[in-house]
Amino acid sequence: MTEASNNVMESLENEVAQRDPMADSYGRRPSVMDVVRLGTGFTVSLIITGIVWVSLSSILVPQLVDQIAPGQREAFIGAINSVGSVVALVANIMFGTFSDLTRSKWGKRTLWIISGGLLCGACVAGLLVTRSLPVILLLWCGMQLFYNWMNAPFVATMSDRVPDKFRGSVSSFMGAGGVLGQTAGSLVGSLLISNINMGLTVGALGFALVGIIVVGIWPREPSNADEAREPLSLTMVLKAFIPPHGKGARNFYYALFGRMMMVAGYQMINGYLLYVVKYYTFSDSGYGPDELKKAAAGVIATMSVITMVVSLIAALVSGPISDRLGMRKVPVALASVLFAVGAAMPWIFHNAWGMYLFAAIAGFGYGVYNAIDQALNVSILPNPKEAGKDLGVLNMANTLSTVLGSLLTSGVVMATGGNYGLVFPVCIVVVLIAAFLIMQIRGIK
Repeated sequence: MTEASNNVMESLENEVAQRDPMADSYGRRPSVMDVVRLGTGFTVSLIITGIVWVSLSSILVPQLVDQIAPGQREAFIGAINSVGSVVALVANIMFGTFSDLTRSKWGKRTLWIISGGLLCGACVAGLLVTRSLPVILLLWCGMQLFYNWMNAPFVATMSDRVPDKFRGSVSSFMGAGGVLGQTAGSLVGSLLISNINMGLTVGALGFALVGIIVVGIWPREPSNADEAREPLSLTMVLKAFIPPHGKGARNFYYALFGRMMMVAGYQMINGYLLYVVKYYTFSDSGYGPDELKKAAAGVIATMSVITMVVSLIAALVSGPISDRLGMRKVPVALASVLFAVGAAMPWIFHNAWGMYLFAAIAGFGYGVYNAIDQALNVSILPNPKEAGKDLGVLNMANTLSTVLGSLLTSGVVMATGGNYGLVFPVCIVVVLIAAFLIMQIRGIK
């Protein structure tokens, strides 16, 4: 690194260290009402997108594939998760970077959030008119592209506009929104499993409207048309894509890989939840296809209610406690361990009660994790001025984890002739690795 680069990094580190904890990254002190509106917008967005993503990815699309090509279900779901995740991986970093570089009278995030939601909704609507597996794959990739077009700037808004002092609490409400959305998504998906077209219509509307709704709730993003930026050039754009390196990058990469392993463990079970319940929990039931579908929908609906209750409690309590104690790392690592304990329950108890215990214990752990992890991620950013790009790289963990979780589950199931029971011990190992990686972060409690 050159002397000039060192001086720039030192200046940035001093700026972060000296920043007023009640001020946002622009140096302004938002009112309490502004912070409440920001937190509400984040929460509402995560509820809506959680409902849509989980109902589509865990219930409706797997059931659609099961009806179209039952002999290809595991392989095809693994394929759309893996290929779609590669698209999301590139899109998250790309659009986070592009939003960092945007200058307009509407700010640098707003237009990306609104347009991305509309385009993502259009892709979901396309699923209403096709039953072709290749077209489903193409539309799924479009959903991933445009969702991350919207999501990368959305996530960066936390770093831009929420003061340090309130990030734990806002992250807590975001976690609650994420948990509520994800668990409600399982419930909505299970209720609409017999009416897939209605579920797809709800999904298309949810994605199309979420950006508009959230931008309407937030205080208006100020113009940044006059914000300094070197002239756009190919070299400057390519340099903007360089991931964090040098001083401060060590913590960043431990957070990245810790998150990747944790979310991979979550994806291993929840991404295949319909198949886990149908072909593991009820493997000895003797049910026919219709009975099996109804029984699985009932278990998933009950799990959704259990997870919603315990996760909301965990999310709403853990964030403020984390702010008061000034702790981020330890609660996130402990939450990963608790998820591992929950994942052991269905392995030990091969029945619906094992899944209910998983929903309660792992749900509480994941609620704590969701509540604090985003605040941890923001606190270890090497350069707040590149929040869109760096948080895009961190959110790459979600993408990689989807690939990893899908590959692990589909690999285990196909290698063992359809044995979903072995998914649980593999999941336990994965999330314990996540806890270990998070504990390697230095300088943060």
